[in-house]
Amino acid sequence: MTDWTERYRPTTLSAVRGNNKARDALKEWAETWDDHREPVVLHGSPGVGKTSAAHALANDMGWEAVELNASDERTADAIERLAGRASRNATLSGSVGDGGDGRQLVIMDEADNIHYQYDRGGAKAVTQLLKESNQPIVLIANEYYEMSNGLRNAAQEIEFRDVSARSIVPVLRDILRKEGIEFEAEALEQIAEADSGDLRAAVKDLQATADGSDRVTPEDVTTGSRNRSVGLFEFLDAVLKEESAQDALQTAYAVDETPEDLLQWIEDKVGLVYEDDELVRAYDFLANADVWTSRVYATDYDYSWWRYATDNLAGGVAAARDHTRGGWTRYGGAPYRSTRDSTRDEVVRSIAESGGFSMSTARLDVLPFLAAMTHHCKPRDLTVAMAAWYDLDEAAVSYVTGSGETTNKVQSIVEDAAELRSEAVEDHADGAFAGGRPADSDTAEADADADDGADDDSQQTLAADVLDDGDSDPEDADDAAADDDDGQAGLSDFM
Repeated sequence: MTDWTERYRPTTLSAVRGNNKARDALKEWAETWDDHREPVVLHGSPGVGKTSAAHALANDMGWEAVELNASDERTADAIERLAGRASRNATLSGSVGDGGDGRQLVIMDEADNIHYQYDRGGAKAVTQLLKESNQPIVLIANEYYEMSNGLRNAAQEIEFRDVSARSIVPVLRDILRKEGIEFEAEALEQIAEADSGDLRAAVKDLQATADGSDRVTPEDVTTGSRNRSVGLFEFLDAVLKEESAQDALQTAYAVDETPEDLLQWIEDKVGLVYEDDELVRAYDFLANADVWTSRVYATDYDYSWWRYATDNLAGGVAAARDHTRGGWTRYGGAPYRSTRDSTRDEVVRSIAESGGFSMSTARLDVLPFLAAMTHHCKPRDLTVAMAAWYDLDEAAVSYVTGSGETTNKVQSIVEDAAELRSEAVEDHADGAFAGGRPADSDTAEADADADDGADDDSQQTLAADVLDDGDSDPEDADDAAADDDDGQAGLSDFM
């Protein structure tokens, strides 16, 4: 059976529902592209119609669509091969399209999943492509602020908001009429409410409900069990404008950000919405939230305090409102970042790039784990290895371990880490630094393959070693490091 999300994908921008303002902005971008020649980023939650809008635009303009999934093909070579060539040619066939002036629309999905080091130049290649392209380019992202600064600065930005239940119902109704299936309006409203914001999910649930039936009733409704991640701007609307204190608190739990991050967003944007007494009350709750987030670091990373911070920054700030508000608010970009926050972002990006996973995973799962394992730089050898692996400076080591940045302990760890990195380079240089005879080509290739295998093995060893040592005494680890003749105990965990 054909997937209804594909069968009824809009073929023209006028059929894109629920994001009229974004749709009109995209159309204007395309019609004036010859004047500005800038790429554009479409961003918003999954299922709101970003990719469908891009393909519908190409159809309206008579442009040939060339699609690249940045998540699957994200190395510099792949991007140049699949998107770079297309961005400089007339059409793939070398001919001018009918009514489209020979244009191609290069569509790059999952642009927020490109990182610099792990993707072997992928982000740099995309940034260069954006600057040099002779063709219009659309980048598509779920999380706008997960994209690199270079990508964001190189392109215009259009936000696709979550689709309201009121906009979803007509889409579901039209589909059932085309399928010749009768329905009760209450059933469609039930599906739309369950999947509010995610039009694609609603269409999938409609198909599951109507499968094998000639009539859809409320009793027939089947909806998937989805824990939908809430975007930052949806969270801001919930807390500052729309939801009760209790509902705002539940929304906060669905945001893929730490309470520390959410605190900064609310603090930075509350003044755009609240007035006078509301603002005074809101800042009281934000001050309380700041106390609770600080307590996490004052109690050896006891993250249970975060729940009290969330109570204040979400439920408390929402309760400070005198009334709900409608309309659209331009929140602007990310909030001002302090030096500590900039350090955290650099550490998180390094972890994500090295491990090959998302920034959210690095921030929420890996960073707290590293902080617990190297708290106050104990065990020292493991802290040195970590600093060497991620190439951390004094500020970064201080942030992860909770130790003072200017202490001799942190400075000596960074120095030892730099030495380990140098030794690792020499170990993999096949004698190049010793002035030895270059190996013949066959031997060199074999050695290179062996080194690659060793690197893969050491990466796999990391998780096992850390888990095996998870219950060990840090002081025992220090003793083991002292007994190690090379002074490199723990390095194999990270390098």
